[in-house]
Amino acid sequence: MKKSLGKLAMTTALVMGLGSPAWADVEIEWWDFLAGGDGVRMKALIDQFNEEHPDITIEGTTLEWGLPFYTKVRTAVAVGQGPDIMTYHLSRLPLALEEGVLSPITAADLETAGISTDDFFPATITAASTDDGELMAVPFDIHAIVAYYNRSALEGTDWLDADGNLTGLTSVEDMTALLTWAKEEGFSDPLSFQSEGGGGTWRMFYTLLRQQGGEMLTDGEVLAGDNMDKAVTAIQTLADWRSAGLIPEQASYEASVALFSGKKSVMHINGVWEVPTFKDAAENEALGFDWFANEVPQLMDQPATWADSHAFAIPNDPEMSQEKRDAVLTVIGWMEKHSLAWAGAGHIPAYKPTVESADYAALEPNATYASLADNAAFDPRSKIAGVASPIYDAVDNLIAPAMHGFLSPEDAAEQMKEQLQALLD
Repeated sequence: MKKSLGKLAMTTALVMGLGSPAWADVEIEWWDFLAGGDGVRMKALIDQFNEEHPDITIEGTTLEWGLPFYTKVRTAVAVGQGPDIMTYHLSRLPLALEEGVLSPITAADLETAGISTDDFFPATITAASTDDGELMAVPFDIHAIVAYYNRSALEGTDWLDADGNLTGLTSVEDMTALLTWAKEEGFSDPLSFQSEGGGGTWRMFYTLLRQQGGEMLTDGEVLAGDNMDKAVTAIQTLADWRSAGLIPEQASYEASVALFSGKKSVMHINGVWEVPTFKDAAENEALGFDWFANEVPQLMDQPATWADSHAFAIPNDPEMSQEKRDAVLTVIGWMEKHSLAWAGAGHIPAYKPTVESADYAALEPNATYASLADNAAFDPRSKIAGVASPIYDAVDNLIAPAMHGFLSPEDAAEQMKEQLQALLD
């Protein structure tokens, strides 16, 4: 429940003739969906903010990630019971605009927060804005997939340069050669990722599609023109690797991580959020090999990597006072300027001054894969895309089965087009 302590304190001060708003104690109701290492780091940031701001108190609540979170937000905002600030995936912005759940962020708001759009990577500002350029959220990070790899196993091969980074991977054929070599060296599943469907398979498919310059949506049409052929090529690439035993059969998320940790995979493609997992395992001497992470190699026509952003959003609440809104903006500005701590979770801060700092340059492997910020391929801007969207369902029902040989890549792409187009028409 939101306290009225702030108003009471201010009223008391005025009655006593003090007249200073410094007496106000504004309570901010905060919702997020951050669990695991993300949740621990965000809780620490909230605690630090509260310690440094005796006049503003963040009361945080963590809700279930994915569809349950966004359903709760939609329902709560509709009845005027939403939070004052919340985390939000920018891939969900198109649906948020349709539902009218977000309050626009103005230039004056950014000034209050002590930041400007120039402080952020352009791709994140584009993803956080309407087609007309109206800012609807403030980006906090870029979280993308990266290529984790077993440095120890690749030592002395043509795929590792003098600095220990991946090299010589400029085509699908190059990657296939590396994975085939690893198979012969005893790695049972050379490239692991969540191959049973869901987020992992979508991120792999979408990266390969975008590396061809492909688009899922063009002027409201799904896989228009030669985008259909590019989608088939992406699915066929994954199916070829699976049929050759180079990627695992229907590996769950947890199993895919375990394959890499257990030295069954020489490479693991997953989100940057798994960096703390491998760091902790290495520090505890539970990993048994030297590991590192690079930007996913460009295997096709152009660099591109699936990405999304966590952002801070203000729910659409006409009853929010200016005092409360200013406090929320103070929170947002402070979080951005302290985003180095968030980078410890593997994320690339969206706030460029943090990424350009000496402290960030010393943070590895983050600093090495920060280049992907310029190649971030965000989900299509559509109500059918984004976290826990119909596109994810299509991946589960069509792309994953095609990858495992139960459906041809052509049929999978065509059925996906039909299913998704029906939701738009």
